[in-house]
Amino acid sequence: MELIIATRKSKLAQIQADKIIKLIKDKYNIDSKKLLIVTEGDKRLDVTLDKIGGKGLFVKEIEYALLNKEAHGAVHSMKDVPFELPQDFELAAIPEREDIRDVFVSSNNISFKDLKEGAVIGTSSIRRAAMIKEIRKDLKIVPIRGNVQTRLEKMKNERMDGIILAAAGLKRLNLENIITDYFDPKIFLPAIGQGALGIEVLKNGEYNEYLRNLDNKEVRTAVEAERSFMRRLNGDCHSVIGVYSEITDNDLYMIGTFNVNGKMIKKDILGNKNENIELGFKLAEKILKG
Repeated sequence: MELIIATRKSKLAQIQADKIIKLIKDKYNIDSKKLLIVTEGDKRLDVTLDKIGGKGLFVKEIEYALLNKEAHGAVHSMKDVPFELPQDFELAAIPEREDIRDVFVSSNNISFKDLKEGAVIGTSSIRRAAMIKEIRKDLKIVPIRGNVQTRLEKMKNERMDGIILAAAGLKRLNLENIITDYFDPKIFLPAIGQGALGIEVLKNGEYNEYLRNLDNKEVRTAVEAERSFMRRLNGDCHSVIGVYSEITDNDLYMIGTFNVNGKMIKKDILGNKNENIELGFKLAEKILKG
């Protein structure tokens, strides 16, 4: 018996799939192999995601592989997964979450706070661009897409002063040493599900039970609260939406931000972690009231 796990082709995506393959091996002593897929989001690097359709661009082709029974499961970065899955699919497990923070990678070792006025920062995330402007209105934001290695090259070739990336990706790639600054996630709010990995399956998949048993209940509780927040706001790559969540004992604390009528509104909420879906929804309602 061998499981086939679908993933994007990038180095980071493959490392993430390897983590899940290792979990399967450790838990069941079952071998798995990767099915590598190039998604629409990987092909169209010349334009920002919000111009070509948003989050689903990194999962659609992978879902076709599941539908066609070419793979038993698929590994995604949870921040790439739309809040509405097609009806034939489900998230079997959200097994792990790395560092949720965004980071600044400087091209010349100058920290974010010491950047000169008008410094050029690369990011294609409208959330990150909005968060930067909240802290430093003077900085110039330029679009930058591609995998981590491509972005690092573009930063140097296009003479940017730095770029904003997710800590999780850099840590998984063993590139932690290039991080200049970590942003405080309660101020510079992360993307929905940032740092978390999800395993998507067909609802009636043959080996779903194996994959479901890899779920991390605490991680799932937090990520599902964040996805409930996004769902209520109908958030996607076109929206400035960020969220921070933490669980302490039975408490779930969340801070969210969303652009309401051209203004960034930020609110927080505290409640019982067992009411995580409701809390995400309530936080969104709070923000919409302004």
